[in-house]
Amino acid sequence: MRKYAIDAIRNVGLLGHQGSGKTSLAEAMLLCSGAIDRMGRTDDGTTTTDFDPEEVKRNISINLALAPCEWKDAKVNVVDVPGYLDFQGEARSAMRVIDAAVLVTPAQGEPEVGFDIAWELATSASKPRAVFVSRMDRENADYQQVVDALRRTYGSQIAPVQVPIGSGDHFAGVVDLVRMRAYEGVGAEFHEVPVPSALEDVVAAHRERLVESAAEGDDALLEEFLDTGSLTDEQVVQGLRAGVRAGKLVPVLCGASTRNYGAASLLNLIVEAFPSPVDAGEVEGESNGVKAVRTPSASEQMSALVFKTLADPFVGQLTYFRVFSGSVRSDTHVLNANSGKDERFGQIYVIRGKTQEAVAEIGTGDIGGVAKLSSTRTGDTLCGASKPFRLPAIEFPKPIYEVAIVPRTKVDEDKLGPALQRVTAEDPAFHFRRDPVTGQTLISGMGETHVSTTVEKLRKFGATVETVAVKVPYRETIQSTAEGQGRHKKQTGGRGQYGDCHVRLEPLPRGAGFEFVDAIVGGSIPRQYIPAVEKGIVEAMAGGILSGNPVVDLRCTCYDGSYHDVDSSEAAFRMAGIQAFNNVAPKANPVILEPVVSVQTVVPESMMGDVMSDLSSRRGRIVGTEPLGGGRTRITATAPQAEMLRYAIDLRSITRGRGVFGTEFSHFEEVPAHVAQQIVAAYQKSKQEKEGGH
Repeated sequence: MRKYAIDAIRNVGLLGHQGSGKTSLAEAMLLCSGAIDRMGRTDDGTTTTDFDPEEVKRNISINLALAPCEWKDAKVNVVDVPGYLDFQGEARSAMRVIDAAVLVTPAQGEPEVGFDIAWELATSASKPRAVFVSRMDRENADYQQVVDALRRTYGSQIAPVQVPIGSGDHFAGVVDLVRMRAYEGVGAEFHEVPVPSALEDVVAAHRERLVESAAEGDDALLEEFLDTGSLTDEQVVQGLRAGVRAGKLVPVLCGASTRNYGAASLLNLIVEAFPSPVDAGEVEGESNGVKAVRTPSASEQMSALVFKTLADPFVGQLTYFRVFSGSVRSDTHVLNANSGKDERFGQIYVIRGKTQEAVAEIGTGDIGGVAKLSSTRTGDTLCGASKPFRLPAIEFPKPIYEVAIVPRTKVDEDKLGPALQRVTAEDPAFHFRRDPVTGQTLISGMGETHVSTTVEKLRKFGATVETVAVKVPYRETIQSTAEGQGRHKKQTGGRGQYGDCHVRLEPLPRGAGFEFVDAIVGGSIPRQYIPAVEKGIVEAMAGGILSGNPVVDLRCTCYDGSYHDVDSSEAAFRMAGIQAFNNVAPKANPVILEPVVSVQTVVPESMMGDVMSDLSSRRGRIVGTEPLGGGRTRITATAPQAEMLRYAIDLRSITRGRGVFGTEFSHFEEVPAHVAQQIVAAYQKSKQEKEGGH
């Protein structure tokens, strides 16, 4: 692939709901442009951009993928973005490196939640966009219904530039509203036909609205339109380009990707109306702690953003980057502005799916890849060492769904740590941690599918794991004061063991922790053994009273005891402390405490009642609601952590993916009696199984 000037490059993302036809559209664009000679099928796992084994197995896109093609003396870098809600991190990455978005929605029904999310991302990132209505060849295709739904949601900026000729099995082509010509045919092999008489009124109405929208995109054109009442085709193109790039106008096209209908028209629109990296303008960042900018120019210092890393156990790490200024050449050294480390660039590539074409240089505004960088992660900035420059990091969504994992074998356990590190480097939306209380290794992501695909990635790196239920980090405490004795006496034939202590346990306010009071007078327990008593108490507290969970928020006062001149030792008094706690704590009205989280859920107003009802069924308490505008409401509540383990999945089901939430730890509170009985029963059963296993 030849090198292109900056103004001849278009970086375009394909976004939308899962299954809307994005990958098939990318395939049609590649075939239409001659980049590939045969169209793959998603059902067969043969498409260019779905090449990962998990993507083939599941028939969904998991990773963003590159599909560059050449069209009319321009290079179009197509970024195929997963639509599955679990992989929103990929969409965030793509938004940082594309200059415009094509939002794909099928011609059956209204746009779904993935489309809305993609629209919101494009809006917040100020990206121009177009809409491609796919699957016009399928049953129940209704282009006008989709257009009307888009206008109801997004207003007058929605501007169809095509009208389909037929639909379903009779879909044959489109009428181009810009040039008022009708075309039929496949791919780039289409031919002009007369506008069907049955469509003349529809075409005229859409053309009139398009001319008005194009005029509003440019002040001079608006004046011309007000004076004459019309615009030439060239002026419509001019207004369309200005309106799209300003974000005032969203053109709507249609097609049937699996039959290669519509890809050529979309490529024409991309080249004619979408911005180049020059139009996108300078990028902001920082240099040596001071705000700085870089302009999209070949003469500028080099800066590039890493937006994707793919870790392969055989090939190594493959790094995708976009060059925002200057150029990147093979066999050079660059600076990682985030880590401060030098990176050597070996051979650089233009990447299309899983294929890599070696090139000598990636110029300003273009996208490329390089293998085997040692210390570079997604979101890092690569730049020239002489003038460091760092772009803002990519903001990834916080994980909302967590599971525990256990390695199957000792070998898997040894490989788990490195495997987790490699997966995290590849996917910053994935997190892992070890819970210090339960001892579990926890992994978290954006949903059940995200987590399950991550488990497969771990296996790819040699760590086979199984998922198990997350243990809730319960605590225990006491509610009344009790006193008692712990005596450890043992004679083994030689020197014996003797330790004796009397303790008083008292409850403390929630969150106060543990307090040990030495109230020994008269030397009933020698000073050197007092710390051993405390150590024993603390050790016993860790084992719990009722359910094996740590005991918190109490004061232990050691007020009496006895010792033996020969047989007493620190070890004996530690055992006495353990026995004292185990004897006294059950008499102090012990209870189980559960962690309670604060929950903030944002949902459409129409679904607020269902969501609040669901939270109440989880023993949640609604704290308040707050309208946010745009038909959305924030619900603030508190709920037990144990009831929220699958909330991400259930909320998505209740709101059809339109609800989002976040949680953070709030406090501990007493578990209701019926729940406490279940916890104790489960603990006793587990304890018996362990003892039986030994």
